[in-house]
Amino acid sequence: MTDVMTLDSARADQWTGIGLFLLGASMLVGGFTMDRLEIRQIHPASIPGLVPMILGVVMMICAALLTLGARQQSVSTTGATQQFQGPVGSLKSLAFTAGYSVAYALILVGLLPFWFATAIYISVFYIHFSWQLDTSLPCRMKRVGLGVAFGIVGALAISTLFEHGFLVRLP
Repeated sequence: MTDVMTLDSARADQWTGIGLFLLGASMLVGGFTMDRLEIRQIHPASIPGLVPMILGVVMMICAALLTLGARQQSVSTTGATQQFQGPVGSLKSLAFTAGYSVAYALILVGLLPFWFATAIYISVFYIHFSWQLDTSLPCRMKRVGLGVAFGIVGALAISTLFEHGFLVRLP
């Protein structure tokens, strides 16, 4: 008996997409049914459920795209499966994600400006999970460049949204 398992990633993505779509729909409904603040003479657009409603709609769109992409993948690769080395790789990924996220929150954000710490976090996260040992050096350098670009763009977008959209002072 071997440790090698097969994974039908298209089917897993379809089920994940359905689950995320339902979660997004529940966020939309929950945000819509939250109490309004018109009684206190507050503008109707500043309802407490606005952000959950927006996030719910965005999650539903992303889930639909994931499900449709998985459906197309399953049609184009009927019968093909991916192999992975049991739960050990998943546990390593989980440990990296948990440890790195705690280090970001407790160390990076305290030592560096928020936008810079976030750019580093996004970049390293992308590079770590997209790195493949069997690719050539130019492909690896492309991954690093993409990771840095994603990190900078993502950090600037997040910082701008929180500072100007939500009026939150960032460290």
